[in-house]
Amino acid sequence: MKLNLRKYFFNTEKATLAEHGSFKIEAFRYASGVEALSVENKKCSFIFTPFKGQQIWHFCVEGEEISMQTEVKEPQDTMVYLQNYGGFLYHCGIISFGAPDSEHPHHGEIPNAVYDSAYLICDEDEGGKYIALGGELNHNTAFVRKYRFSPEIKIYEDSSVFKINVTIENLRSYPLEWSYLCHINFRPFEGAQLLASTKYDNDHIKLYRSEGSPELIEYFDKLENDFTVMNKVDRSSQVYDPEICFGVKYIPDENNRGYTMQCTDKGACYVSHPADILTNGVRWISRTNNEDAMGMVLPATGEHLGYANAKEKGQLKLLEADGKISFTIEAGYIGADEANEVKAKIEGIM
Repeated sequence: MKLNLRKYFFNTEKATLAEHGSFKIEAFRYASGVEALSVENKKCSFIFTPFKGQQIWHFCVEGEEISMQTEVKEPQDTMVYLQNYGGFLYHCGIISFGAPDSEHPHHGEIPNAVYDSAYLICDEDEGGKYIALGGELNHNTAFVRKYRFSPEIKIYEDSSVFKINVTIENLRSYPLEWSYLCHINFRPFEGAQLLASTKYDNDHIKLYRSEGSPELIEYFDKLENDFTVMNKVDRSSQVYDPEICFGVKYIPDENNRGYTMQCTDKGACYVSHPADILTNGVRWISRTNNEDAMGMVLPATGEHLGYANAKEKGQLKLLEADGKISFTIEAGYIGADEANEVKAKIEGIM
């Protein structure tokens, strides 16, 4: 079953929109005016904003919040990135992403864009019952660019991992410059171990130093001496105030996929991404008195330094006239047994 969503489905009071197996999907509208779907299955719950950026908010697994903590507690009806920055997942790009410049706002034009259409699919395949949530965003700047951005998240009723399918179509008969970053924001778990299919040396890790407190500068020096000190999540010995960004070059498996986990005894926050298309991993960590965020990997086409930097370094992608590209990211939470399997896979890659 496919249900094309309409904005008039959403009111201030929650109303059941669909039930499918263990899934319960309720529609409501925030006080800000943003339309939202509240979704529950056997393992997890989350909020999805179908017309506002197709964002994921308040991702919880067995009642525990997995997504980052910020002072923005619910979606806001704004195009200003940081005024609506409290979600678990944002699509960023397409003109560029990262630091704002003359070519684009903070993280590009799509994170808070209003979608032209959105839908809900309830279906079943060899993996079991699932739902898919997606839509289309059509961008048209006369004489410059015209594209369609079509994301979709798919999740099974007994899973807490999202399959994030992204399709970009160039609707002009000229090549399209494009960039993309998937901003995935977990919360840090004290004592957890960060694992990734990479080496912690200068060929694979880049540290982006910035101005800050003496404690932050001292921690920068410690990292430059040994990047592995970041791999145990430990507020007492680490300084991420206000934030630190790293660039990570992944070593992929035979399917060109990179793997990242934040592991505890119970399970792991998990991301798998196509390292041949999203060739740069951005690791972003912020731990202040008001924010607590573990962006252990933001899969991206380039660095987070804006259009001019990406252009200079050849990090902008080109999509041929009337061309189309699709790729899939997996992100979510896995149990201890599956985490051990992914750990063995990472060890095999290395």
